[in-house]
Amino acid sequence: MRALSLIAFLALTLFSGSAQAVLLGATSRDPDGLRRSVVSIENSAGELCSGALIGADLVLTAAHCVTDAAAYRVVAVNRAFKPQRIRVLALAVHPSFVTGTTPRTQPGVDLAILRLERPLGPEFRPLDPTLAGAIDVGDEVTIAGFGVLAERRKQTARILRQANLVSLGPIQVANRVLIVVDRQRLAETSGAGACRGDSGGPILAATQGSYLLSGIVSWSSGAMRTREPSACGGLTAVTPIVEHLGWIRQALRSLATSEGSWARR
Repeated sequence: MRALSLIAFLALTLFSGSAQAVLLGATSRDPDGLRRSVVSIENSAGELCSGALIGADLVLTAAHCVTDAAAYRVVAVNRAFKPQRIRVLALAVHPSFVTGTTPRTQPGVDLAILRLERPLGPEFRPLDPTLAGAIDVGDEVTIAGFGVLAERRKQTARILRQANLVSLGPIQVANRVLIVVDRQRLAETSGAGACRGDSGGPILAATQGSYLLSGIVSWSSGAMRTREPSACGGLTAVTPIVEHLGWIRQALRSLATSEGSWARR
């Protein structure tokens, strides 16, 4: 496995962008599976991201997914995989996040929490971020999101897909992120990973019969040997949850008492 110093160099030099579907991912068709915990986020400007349900009316996502001056709504799918759209009432953005930067050059923490105008029903299963643990080098994780199947296939978005990746460990680019990749390809050639529409989606650690939320997708890159510029199929950069639990708890307390606001908390 390549040294992380080389991976850090590649992250800075390869074409990369916000991870906006899970490339080479399998469609999630289990009504009792990840559709209960993973949602998509849409805005009135036509942008798409993914997110993790962390409460009946709360979604954890990437901060760069909610920077447009637009109206936002969260889309959850029921047991029949039919969409339910809920308006976003309020949000909290990590105070260190700097607007106007790309996710890869973001010096702050790329996290935000959305509060919905109403709670989702009992058929959904929020993931508890306070149970997150550290992801070590070599650990297998699962990525899930509603993005595209391939870079130029926009019509394939808004379907939940998931894939298994492996951790290469943390790096310091502009901020501190965790790098996960396709175990077989190791970012040498195009493999499984985040693509357009997966920003804000969860990185999960499998437990017996369930999942633990471990991170949130921030950005992705093309593979080292890709012949065309791409932001998919190489490195997937993740904001690790365990390092930001203090802010998450504080933001949840603030959102619980908010009447509807858009703020850095």
